[in-house]
Amino acid sequence: MKILVTGTAGFIGFHLAKQLLEQGHEVVGLDRINDYYDLNLKYARLAQTGIAKDQIRYNRIVESEKYPKYRFISINLEDALRVSLLFQQEKFDAVCHLAAQAGVRYSIENPHTYIESNITGFINILEACRYNPVQHLVYASSSSVYGANKNIPFTTSDRVDKPVSLYAATKKSNELMAHTYSHLFKIPTTGLRFFTVYGPWGRPDMAYFLFVNAILKGKPIKVFNHGNMARDFTYVDDVVEGVIKVLHQAPKADNPLPYRIYNIGNNAPVRLLDFIEAIENALGQKAEKQFLPMQPGDVEQTYADVQALMEEFDYRPSTPIQDGINKFVTWYKDFYKIDD
Repeated sequence: MKILVTGTAGFIGFHLAKQLLEQGHEVVGLDRINDYYDLNLKYARLAQTGIAKDQIRYNRIVESEKYPKYRFISINLEDALRVSLLFQQEKFDAVCHLAAQAGVRYSIENPHTYIESNITGFINILEACRYNPVQHLVYASSSSVYGANKNIPFTTSDRVDKPVSLYAATKKSNELMAHTYSHLFKIPTTGLRFFTVYGPWGRPDMAYFLFVNAILKGKPIKVFNHGNMARDFTYVDDVVEGVIKVLHQAPKADNPLPYRIYNIGNNAPVRLLDFIEAIENALGQKAEKQFLPMQPGDVEQTYADVQALMEEFDYRPSTPIQDGINKFVTWYKDFYKIDD
């Protein structure tokens, strides 16, 4: 299968591309490599899949030095012409669209970036799939779409019309846009509402990454809402396994509406203070905690109902929090060359 994976310099995209390649698929990775966070980390992820930094040029296909079936291209998804030409040239069997401007808090200060990347970029992907038909388009939505929803656990049948961040609003817009294209053009689409994903090679703006960094430096960590929060933390390998299972089973194009939405999480929320304790255990150090009020755009709890994914795809997240955190800390110390 020939698969386009967007966002392969990013956290989940990197892990997904690597796993697909190890399963023998042909993969084209795409990323514009923006400077939202440390570029060195993004280039290091690419290097792990054999994409050399000094070979990367805009709109130039780079051959992997590690995987014979992997090629990478750096283009902006907002560049409709380049996206269209890529689809025409490559004739993908499937697309896994993970590229997006992430981050709830960043969207408050930089709203236009979210519209350009998450809305304009996504319509260009949809249009490319319209004129260059694919067997399946899987795209990343987010648990953030549940916003001010009070029903626990979050289910895909819940109303999601009360977003509390622009990021969440763009992700809900993606779902609506996909629905329209599935309806009008019979494009098989599946949206995955990701819950908090963590693990090696993660994003430096995520809480667990910030916590480990601060604790190792002897600095206090910021604990929002005075610790009264819980997240459905999901280890990245479990998430990738679920994405691949979904990718291989598209809704049938001859269905009246070949469109689906699923939660993809751990189905077991963890209290923030317990999560911090797991980090302390992995580091062998106690954290100095600075308790603060809730941040704008945040929610107190996320909890994924993943029953549909379990029943239809045998999705079984199995990594305990302590094991996952231990793996992250091991990677972190190795990557940043920190001695025990």
